[in-house]
Amino acid sequence: MSYCTSRFQTVRRPTLEVKVGDVGVGGANPLRIQSMTTSDTQDVAATVQQSIALAEVGCEIVRITAPNVPAAKCLRDIRAQFTAAGFGHIPLVADIHFLPSAAMEAVEHVEKVRVNPGNYADKKKFSFREYTDAAYGQELERLHEAFSPLVLRAKALGRSLRIGTNHGSLSDRIMNRYGDTPLGMVESALEFLRIAESHGFRQMILSMKASNPKVMIQAYRLLVERMQQEAMHYPLHLGVTEAGDGEDGRIKSAIGIGSLLLDGLGDTIRVSLTEDSVYEIPVAQAIAGKVMSLWRQEPAEGLQGPDDGIDPFHFERREPAVLELSPHCVVGPEQPPRVIVRASSIATVPAALQELASPKLKDTPAEGLLVAVASAGDLAALRAALGPAALPVSFLALELSPALKPADLEDLLGSNAGRIMLVRNFGAGDMEALREFTALVRRHRHFLACAVMPGDMAVLAEPIRALGDGHLLFTLHPPPAPATGHLAHPVGLYRQLAGELRRLGRRAPIWIRNTAATAVRGDNSFLSKLLEASFLTGSLLCDGLGDLVSIETETDPARATRLAYNVLQGAGARISKTEFVACPSCGRTLFDLQTTTQRIREQTGHLKGVKIAIMGCIVNGPGEMADADFGYVGGAPGKINLYVGKQCVQYNLPQAEADRRLVALIKEHGKWTDPAPVPA
Repeated sequence: MSYCTSRFQTVRRPTLEVKVGDVGVGGANPLRIQSMTTSDTQDVAATVQQSIALAEVGCEIVRITAPNVPAAKCLRDIRAQFTAAGFGHIPLVADIHFLPSAAMEAVEHVEKVRVNPGNYADKKKFSFREYTDAAYGQELERLHEAFSPLVLRAKALGRSLRIGTNHGSLSDRIMNRYGDTPLGMVESALEFLRIAESHGFRQMILSMKASNPKVMIQAYRLLVERMQQEAMHYPLHLGVTEAGDGEDGRIKSAIGIGSLLLDGLGDTIRVSLTEDSVYEIPVAQAIAGKVMSLWRQEPAEGLQGPDDGIDPFHFERREPAVLELSPHCVVGPEQPPRVIVRASSIATVPAALQELASPKLKDTPAEGLLVAVASAGDLAALRAALGPAALPVSFLALELSPALKPADLEDLLGSNAGRIMLVRNFGAGDMEALREFTALVRRHRHFLACAVMPGDMAVLAEPIRALGDGHLLFTLHPPPAPATGHLAHPVGLYRQLAGELRRLGRRAPIWIRNTAATAVRGDNSFLSKLLEASFLTGSLLCDGLGDLVSIETETDPARATRLAYNVLQGAGARISKTEFVACPSCGRTLFDLQTTTQRIREQTGHLKGVKIAIMGCIVNGPGEMADADFGYVGGAPGKINLYVGKQCVQYNLPQAEADRRLVALIKEHGKWTDPAPVPA
């Protein structure tokens, strides 16, 4: 694969080392953790205090906005006071948008300057213009003149630069030639890289941020491929911009960052949350710790596997065969991934069913209940536990021990009116068992989930080809030890499984299971479970793989269901609630983002399928909102601009009126529904 050494093992991409002050990024250095202050930069004391707070919780690089020259001048005192407080070893980064003059001031005082190539030397007016090659060349010459002074000054002072492309703030010039695409993001950065290299400057780090994890993942992959074609080996800063807050913000960040890190891409990361910046650091540290435990410098032999059929630069979902798991639950190309929840034991089945029947899960139902059965006695106990009442799930999934034979299940499958999925491990010596269990489920119109290891598929190839896709689906046979004991990571194993099915001409659905055996590394905390689910399920969904999902590391059925749906939503695979795109606060923000986001969420969080962007300033305004339905953007202190798509429709509203006007706007465009009564 051109963008990474292996899609099955985490082989770290080799890069040159870039020095940000005394901190090395890329090369042989560990993943570096960074964040950003949210204070007004001209409030020097507050900015220093926030920088100290970040450093004390483990932030290794601190970024500070410099929206204008006066703010950039303040970086001198901030750097001096931060150093005097004992943090001279922590580098500071100036974040620049629009003003080269601010960048030229900032580079005098801090170790690194981040520029956005979409607005550093261009103005975004959303205008359309056809560029001839000659006219485009003239634009590049203008860009060269605008950017070269910063490059030359950074070179003279020993500073580093980050070329930080954002999906939503591409210049009109790039938009007109390449569109609002990952390719446009990459070309925007490459233009700046080539200018810097023309001056012999190579102390640069690249980023390709977007609020949509799929776009972000594709852009970074494409950037690496294009850089390799031009013998460029710059480190990468990873982040999902405008990820939001709470569980949703952590999931979107972990999906985008984790997917790339598992592919060996990434040298420094920021988890962007609409919360106090100190809360970003533990999440970033947990992500880094998991992935660095998998890092290798060279791939192990024999773990490449067949072509999985995935285009890493364009999203296209793998097309599965259709399975009707119940009259109301179908798996197929036009259907969203289905959610399965595990009961911890047969004894807990009644309580689990009661919890899953709660009205609170009406819009996020668990469609299957997974129960482990080891003997004929367990089957009898399960029948008693289910009782005569109709089940609140569409089907039962029974995880069978090897001791259970097809004959033990004839009576249950023959007499049960509901659909049942049998789940069984099949190894290299189980060809006849695979045939027998397939015949059993087809005879009674039920289903078989074949749990296999990709390495056994070659031996099982003959019966798998012969059996076809009807009534069958596939999942991963849990490794005999946690995934840290295996060279291939769990995402890689599922990719291998998809590749083997493709090689055999099979379109059977794939079930992604998050279990203790697929965990990369971590404790039993909810954050660790969330990150593991985002890494595995989120990464695969963004690759177009996955037709059923289960988060089996979470023992509470309702929480497991909600987490599964939140990961599905974060990956854009199944929308079950309002989607919020909220930028992290910074010194440019014109209102309190945290309280505003929470307030708007309380009023609009029931609008399934509606996407609302909440942006602190025009930098993160119409462009960054990308595909949002409605936008709430700071236009001036205390003033809000409202958008429909990328079109501003109401200007300079007093913030006290803006919430009400936003709701009215949603109603005007037919997107409003009244919230359902809260269950007693």
